[in-house]
Amino acid sequence: MAPSATADIPPPSGRNSPKPPPAKIWSVSDPPFVGFRPIDKEGYARSNHNTAIVIDNGSSAVRAGWSFDSKPRFSLPPLMSRYRDRKLMRTFTFVGSDVYSDGTARGQAKNIYEPGSNIVNNWDVLEGVLDYCFIKLGVDGANGGINRPIVMTEPVANLGYTRKTMSEILFECYGAPSVAYGIDSLFSYSYNGGRHGLVVSSSYTSTHVIPVVDSKALLSQTTRLNWGRFQSAEYLLKLLKLKYPTFPGKVSDPQAEDLVREHCYVSQDYEQELSHYLDWTGLEDRDHIIQFPYTETVVVQKTEEELAIAAEKRKESGRRLQAQAAKMRLEKLKKKEEEFEYYQQLQQQLAGVPKKEAKRILESNDFDDEGQLDKKVRELEKSIKKARNKDLGDEADEAEEPPTFPLLDVPDDQLDEEGIKQKRQQRLMKSNYDARQRAKAEKEKEKARLAEEQRLDDERRENDFEGWVEERRIARQAIVTKIKERERLKAELGNRKSLANQMRMKSIANLASDNPSKKRRRGGGDDDTFGADDADWGVYRTIATGEGSDDEEEEDLNRDLKNIEAQLLKHDPTFTEESTREAQSDWTKSIIHAFLHGPYPYDPESQKEAHQLHLNVERIRVPEVVFQPTIAGLDQAGIVEIAAGILTERLADSPYRNDVLKDIFLTGGNTLFQGFEERLYNELRAVLPADLPLMVRKAKDCTLDAWKGAARWSAKAESKQSFVTRSEFMEKGGEYLKEHELGNAYL
Repeated sequence: MAPSATADIPPPSGRNSPKPPPAKIWSVSDPPFVGFRPIDKEGYARSNHNTAIVIDNGSSAVRAGWSFDSKPRFSLPPLMSRYRDRKLMRTFTFVGSDVYSDGTARGQAKNIYEPGSNIVNNWDVLEGVLDYCFIKLGVDGANGGINRPIVMTEPVANLGYTRKTMSEILFECYGAPSVAYGIDSLFSYSYNGGRHGLVVSSSYTSTHVIPVVDSKALLSQTTRLNWGRFQSAEYLLKLLKLKYPTFPGKVSDPQAEDLVREHCYVSQDYEQELSHYLDWTGLEDRDHIIQFPYTETVVVQKTEEELAIAAEKRKESGRRLQAQAAKMRLEKLKKKEEEFEYYQQLQQQLAGVPKKEAKRILESNDFDDEGQLDKKVRELEKSIKKARNKDLGDEADEAEEPPTFPLLDVPDDQLDEEGIKQKRQQRLMKSNYDARQRAKAEKEKEKARLAEEQRLDDERRENDFEGWVEERRIARQAIVTKIKERERLKAELGNRKSLANQMRMKSIANLASDNPSKKRRRGGGDDDTFGADDADWGVYRTIATGEGSDDEEEEDLNRDLKNIEAQLLKHDPTFTEESTREAQSDWTKSIIHAFLHGPYPYDPESQKEAHQLHLNVERIRVPEVVFQPTIAGLDQAGIVEIAAGILTERLADSPYRNDVLKDIFLTGGNTLFQGFEERLYNELRAVLPADLPLMVRKAKDCTLDAWKGAARWSAKAESKQSFVTRSEFMEKGGEYLKEHELGNAYL
């Protein structure tokens, strides 16, 4: 059954309702410079030859500390910068957050890892970061080595070449007595007491889903998704560049990561929330404004005394201009009076001279006959009188006397050649005068007709107000429909495959054809008669702008619409300014404006507003990529599909599957989004059989538990056998690896 008419009417959006100014405006963070860090000798003094140095070698931060510590002693980004100052003739090296303390160092900074991956590609930087770690830990390298075991975290399925080179550096460069490697997410899972479970590790550069059975990772069933916090920040930067292509500021990579961390969250129903995210109601809460630094334009504020002086100067300048204009008018008036007096004397002179002499005098003054002289005298007299009335302030229009045409009643045989010429001129002047009088009469008649229509319309409005309003609303809707139809037709003409454009091309082809399909008139043969019919000229309109799209007609529609809306605004209390088409089509109330500038007005001249970013849809779109990688162009499955495949297919016959389902473990910095845990649970619950148990939990500290787990593991006595000693390295090479339950397998 078709839906009712009332169901098709959308609820009012309230888009025209004013919004209060934003309650909070966020600012961008400064570069993460922590300042000078002193050497910590206390840990080294407490340690012995069995105490391990634990290093979480992450792609976002390198964390280092001792195995007996409850948390890492320090954390630093994997960056190093080295440059030589030619003025001081010294080479400077900056490591970690110290890179952000110097502008030149920031521009020369290099990362340990290849951008967007957890593969080490710059070993010089790695040595600089390790030097910094060992020095700040207070390690005494006087004997040529660090003389302490080292536990190093690594990603899942770490490359053999990377591990080999790392072992060579630790053993040969630093003289480490023994080294052990382990997977960071498994260390975190072990620290949180896991035994059977599915580890979902979403970190800085990637996301891994690792099934764990009886505290042993099934690495052959592990799946990797190439998306993490780095890609999220990069994706946000791309979205902002598309959204604000002319943004005057620059968003750095650390700032983009902070924006993702502070403002993004995981939606529980992405499609539903996305469709209503830019709704006017509640948009001020969903729209976050990020203010970037800017320099406000200096506007000099004048005092009241200065403003008064300036106003007086303007008045004085106006008085001078008025005086100059009056002086010029007076000079022109004197000149006209002199001309008028001269021509009057000329008329008197002509009255007492022979006709031949009079003709010579007229020609010397650029007149053909006495009629032109009389006309010139009358014009000067009228102009002088008008100028004098204007100076006296009397600008009332004088009644124009009807002209006389005396020669029209005189027969031609009684006139000479000059008289016949003047008679023709008077006949033409009379025709023009009569035409003006007829036009004036028609204008008065039209004015009376409009006044009568207005009177009848006022009577109808007073007698039947409801009917009058309904007629106006119907007429308004008809005009709006016509305007929309014209806009639709113009839009279709931009599409070469549309029906309107096909008809246009058909008309052009028909005109260009040697044998047009237009029927010829009977008896015309092959003669071209195009234009004989008035309808032929409509073809040009169809070709130029589309049928029925005359610009003059469009102006008439807009004028009629404004007239009707003005009447409704004046008499209909339910029709307000917001009901007009101009207000409804105002783009500042549109979704585009809400997307770019939120629910607030935008002033393009304001430097403050020009340096603002509005995060709204991006807040849920960026974290959604982990669940739907296709929205960012990533040709991989999401974590729900990956986890469901592991649980329902790869572990379908495992006796531990129910135990794994009871412990879906989240770790890594990219799982800190609000709603991540709930969304993963709901999505998995929807795809798994209803009778299967399901529990999702998060690590106590998603970013530090990897280091804490590695420290606890290295302190256990049974873990000593998983270390590769220096002698074993010298004997078996850098590829040698001892396997354990929290590490990678030898490949």
